[in-house]
Amino acid sequence: MIRPLMLALLGTSFTFLMTALGAATVFFFARKVCERAQGALLGFAAGVMMAASVWSLILPAIEQTEAEGRLPPFLPAAAGIVLGALTLFLLDELVRRRGGGEVHSDFLLLSAITLHNIPEGMAVGLAFALAADGESLAGAFALALGIGVQNFPEGAAVALPVYQSGKSKRRAFWTGVLSGAVEPLFGALVVLAAAGVHALMPWLLSFAAGAMLYVVAEELLPRAGGRRGTCGFLVGFLLMMILDVALG
Repeated sequence: MIRPLMLALLGTSFTFLMTALGAATVFFFARKVCERAQGALLGFAAGVMMAASVWSLILPAIEQTEAEGRLPPFLPAAAGIVLGALTLFLLDELVRRRGGGEVHSDFLLLSAITLHNIPEGMAVGLAFALAADGESLAGAFALALGIGVQNFPEGAAVALPVYQSGKSKRRAFWTGVLSGAVEPLFGALVVLAAAGVHALMPWLLSFAAGAMLYVVAEELLPRAGGRRGTCGFLVGFLLMMILDVALG
């Protein structure tokens, strides 16, 4: 048990580090940017999250369900998306009433990316646990590399909108770091309960996708607006799509 656990922590620590590096890009931006640039940054974050929802979460959930053959391939994905979006909607309402408008947007963004990182950390941890039992260790490292590279723009997608909302660079950076901190934790937990978790992965993946899609539609795209926001969205979407397909 010790070797699989150490390998899982090794792989997920790398993916967490890449999230932190992405969040650190906030230190390279001026304190105040024009409204058009802010729209482009918010659009970029929305594009990254939209593409990650499709290629990192929804499609893998459908593929795993189809491979197992027990349920219609669309069922866990559709149900998980609805549950994820509903959960974020309820959190949205709760935070709006208790924390006000200044708090809820940052909280929702952090919640969505964090929920997205949980199944990714579990996937990496599971891959390294299987490698310790004789599966391909190179394949596990390749998966960690692919998810880690994808996590770089995701860390930026959390930190930059928080910074543009008026928070300090340090707070924006630590918000991005916090979103990735769940990966080593859940990577280790999945080693302890690998068999039971594997069957739940399609539901977990699609649940995270629903949460991310809610934040994109409710928070990021309305705040981005305009053609620069649209261009930022397309750049973020294409970048994340290319990374997911090339490294997935």
